[in-house]
Amino acid sequence: MSRIGKKPIQIPEKVEVNVKDDSIMVKGPKGSLTRTLHRAVSIKIDNGILEVVPSSNGRQDLAFQGLFRSLIANMITGVVKGYERALLLSGIGYRAEIKGSSVVLNVGYSNPVNFVLPHGISASVEKNTKIVLSGIDKEVVGETAARIRRVRPPEPYKGKGIMYSDERIIKKAGKTAAK
Repeated sequence: MSRIGKKPIQIPEKVEVNVKDDSIMVKGPKGSLTRTLHRAVSIKIDNGILEVVPSSNGRQDLAFQGLFRSLIANMITGVVKGYERALLLSGIGYRAEIKGSSVVLNVGYSNPVNFVLPHGISASVEKNTKIVLSGIDKEVVGETAARIRRVRPPEPYKGKGIMYSDERIIKKAGKTAAK
């Protein structure tokens, strides 16, 4: 039994939720998001409370109930507050800058890396070494942060690279001189 799936979602006053056939659209002050629903779940809205109802009590349907409850709650949070993800550049000469709708990364390669941001994602750079990505879709913000991190992942010996702001790099011991 999914405990998360059973929890109802309180719809804020400034958010509008529309369910049509097999899709749900959430519209709020920051924008709107749409998602296709799986056939294993249906949506029930009553007095500003949204519930995700499984089509049967099978194990798979209950799993989809919890999944879609979380996804819809993330959509509502996104259109009200939005999501942010911060990345840190660590290394001598490593820096980032914004040029139009792309981020230019100087991270130790012979040429700068031009990373084009997807639609709906905005970025800001603080002190040339901190990139803050923001948007209303949690999945897209997280995937964009992961793709930027993949340009130069942090290495375990010196800790140089692009890392999440809340990530901790466990450093390995290097070679020692033979005696």
